Amino acid sequence: MSDLQRPGDFFSPTEIAYLRTVSSWRSTLAIVHCWGVILGAWVVASIWTNPLTVILAIMIIGARQLGLFVLTHDGAHGALYANRKVNDWVCEWILNRPFTDEKIDTYRKYHVKHHVNTQQEDDPDLALSKPFPISKSSFRRKVIRDLTGQTGWDQYGRIFRAAFKGDTLSQRLANAWRRIGPNVVINLLFLAGFAVAGVWYMYFLLWWVPALTWNRFVVRLRNIGEHAVVPDNDDRLRNTRTTIASWWERALIAPYNVQYHLEHHLVVNCPHYKLRDAHKMLIEKGFEDQMEIQKGYKAILALAVPS
Repeated sequence: MSDLQRPGDFFSPTEIAYLRTVSSWRSTLAIVHCWGVILGAWVVASIWTNPLTVILAIMIIGARQLGLFVLTHDGAHGALYANRKVNDWVCEWILNRPFTDEKIDTYRKYHVKHHVNTQQEDDPDLALSKPFPISKSSFRRKVIRDLTGQTGWDQYGRIFRAAFKGDTLSQRLANAWRRIGPNVVINLLFLAGFAVAGVWYMYFLLWWVPALTWNRFVVRLRNIGEHAVVPDNDDRLRNTRTTIASWWERALIAPYNVQYHLEHHLVVNCPHYKLRDAHKMLIEKGFEDQMEIQKGYKAILALAVPS
């Protein structure tokens, strides 16, 4: 690994203190924004239902479903709220349970191993980046599986099947209730809301279709962008990538500064709304030429899926 290892190798103590300071109101604003965008897309597409509004809503909602995970990721590092109990409660009940996830500790224990062993053989996320570069035909097949719902059906199906594990029926039901019971109840409330509005079917079209399709596609792009085909697996500035995303990429692919992944790896408990500040600090300190930075996801795909 590179000799540059700790946050102090890149930032001053004052800068680190600033980057690690959590703002409850900014985290709350991001959560309200995420759910507000989802609700707005629901309302607009349900009132003005046509192919354009529905397709755009599916893309927006799928990206915001990733946004729920991005904010959960902040919480996994204790960067959502300073109070750990509040932080973890919000992660579970406001961000995770309405979708397919659960308590934050499960993800936290897994994710810390990725940071300790980034791009090394014992990195649990190495399988997401190691296969690249791949051929265009292989990538095309993956995209087709994503956008037709095959990837999502397989991945979410595994979650539901795993929830029912147990030796007896009572054990299986008890385990399933703990894992997905609250998720199902919350989703029944969503369905009830659509039904009251007279468009019950839009729940499936505007919540599960995005989850099964666009969300899976943008998660794939995010994974490729973060660590695939990086220049040096042993260099902290080059084994993780930052992507300079356009406004539309931030809206439809990379919400809440998730594209500043290199900066996140240098200060793991920096909340998402300060990652851009961390990026500017690194540039001002003259690290730009040493950093793995790409402009847009098209540039990344050119590396990961070469001609």
